[in-house]
Amino acid sequence: MKTVRELAGDGGPRGIFDELSKREVRRAALTAVAVPGYQVPFGSREMPVARGWGSGGLQVTLALVGPEDRLKVIDQGEDGGVNASNLRRLVVGHVGCEEETDTRLASLIQSRHRIPETPLRADQTLVLQVPVPEPLRAVEHDVREQRRMHAEADYSRMWVGLYEDVVRNGVVTKTAGYPCVVDGRYLISPTPIPRFDVPKLDRAEHLTLFGAGREKRIYAVPPHTKVEPLVFEDIPFEVEHTPGAACRHCGAEGSYLVEVPAVDGSVTWVCSDTDYCTRNRGNR
Repeated sequence: MKTVRELAGDGGPRGIFDELSKREVRRAALTAVAVPGYQVPFGSREMPVARGWGSGGLQVTLALVGPEDRLKVIDQGEDGGVNASNLRRLVVGHVGCEEETDTRLASLIQSRHRIPETPLRADQTLVLQVPVPEPLRAVEHDVREQRRMHAEADYSRMWVGLYEDVVRNGVVTKTAGYPCVVDGRYLISPTPIPRFDVPKLDRAEHLTLFGAGREKRIYAVPPHTKVEPLVFEDIPFEVEHTPGAACRHCGAEGSYLVEVPAVDGSVTWVCSDTDYCTRNRGNR
């Protein structure tokens, strides 16, 4: 009589993410694409990174990437950041795909807190790491009530929260993760990307997938989908901009810039997207 092990057969090495888990993530991703902005639950697995540090994005990437892909991983725009480098080595070592730092050549891009400055094409996929996928958590803590609000598209309390912000401060002070409505239906949190990156989601040519490992949710913005930030008619949506600021390396003024304090107390500016900055310097 055969043993259970013999009947099961040799499934081969599973690695860090088995095929059944990949299929589950793909099914969730397909559902998310079919219903833009809807948070699709999935069985998030334990990964070799802490939850809240990219485990959701890593699972989505592992479910999609193949040996023929060219993978780019960035952390707040940097290719050489510790988080980005570790995740990139992990995926490349598991799948055997090629590493890439040039946004134009990458087929799959995983990012934390930024969308690349270079416009993405239809043959590219962007995976964003999401620490907190629920945009209503700031105004409602009850999960059942959050689900009801999404089901009925009842986002009045979010509008009230923005209005109170304007009354107190004169402007909407929320920057990272600015709430947006996808395809006129679902409210999403576009991860902690800056306001500067929100317009890049609107009617983009590429597919954007959001993976939240700790919260076990996947949602998507398909290509050519309308993405509108919540704004009042008399208060237009504004992105971050400092008049007169320019990158000290490449001289760019229209990219997303971050402050770099100097020893003497002065402040200079550099591009957050290191690949974009490097190519700009090469073109000067």
